[in-house]
Amino acid sequence: MDRTAGLLNVVDIEATCWDGMPPVGSVSEIIEIGLTVVDLDSGQRVGRHRIVVRPARSSVSAFCTQLTGLTQAEVDTGVSFAEACRLLAAEHHTGSLPWASWGDYDRKQFTRQCGYQVAYPFGDRHVNAKAVFTEVYGLRKRPGMAQALEIAGLPLEGRHHRGEDDAWNIGALVLDLAGRGGWPD
Repeated sequence: MDRTAGLLNVVDIEATCWDGMPPVGSVSEIIEIGLTVVDLDSGQRVGRHRIVVRPARSSVSAFCTQLTGLTQAEVDTGVSFAEACRLLAAEHHTGSLPWASWGDYDRKQFTRQCGYQVAYPFGDRHVNAKAVFTEVYGLRKRPGMAQALEIAGLPLEGRHHRGEDDAWNIGALVLDLAGRGGWPD
């Protein structure tokens, strides 16, 4: 029996950011990866994970700390981006399981940051949950995750703009969509 059948990885990242332009020589880098495992067959969120990532070409600004709650001291204890990608593939089967994120930012940031030096940890079965939500709910404009929770009548659990919490909340939205028959196979 395949123990991964019906499972979906829901991913949300946080990255270094600034109120305005980044300092000279700095680039936006992933500093937290939140991953919630959703069992579409049972209709439950069955795993909640977090990987803190140490940035190599930027630092956490005061603006970033205010937004995410992540500090430079905390991300300094994280793993390298390459190690984070290895952990995703080895421990969470990200190369073989389908995955979802709220919009395309997370997918594009991973693609950019992996470049030619780090193996991309995900397979090609990605679903933009924001686009699915917009279609299923018949909206004209794609809502942010917090607004989507309100529209669906679901609570915001944890801190918004924290990868682990946002992935958990997106997982709830995925299950809502699946319950309405709107989640793609």
